[in-house]
Amino acid sequence: MKRFTCDELAELLTAYLEDALDQPSRAGVRAHLSCCEGCERYFDQFRATINVLGDQPPEKLSADVRDRLMSAFRERRRS
Repeated sequence: MKRFTCDELAELLTAYLEDALDQPSRAGVRAHLSCCEGCERYFDQFRATINVLGDQPPEKLSADVRDRLMSAFRERRRS
């Protein structure tokens, strides 16, 4: 099983949700999420954002929503 840092995990979430990771990587993501409260919370927020926005392309979002999302992602990368 692969082990990931929090930064590595954040980069893999889209691939994880799209079932595009190999089995050892998927197991590593699940293991990290099960023991890291911050990443688990980030994953839940990421998944909730996807559920709310659906398949809407970024250019269809209002400027305000797009700016708030980009700000949130930038803040996450700094912490």
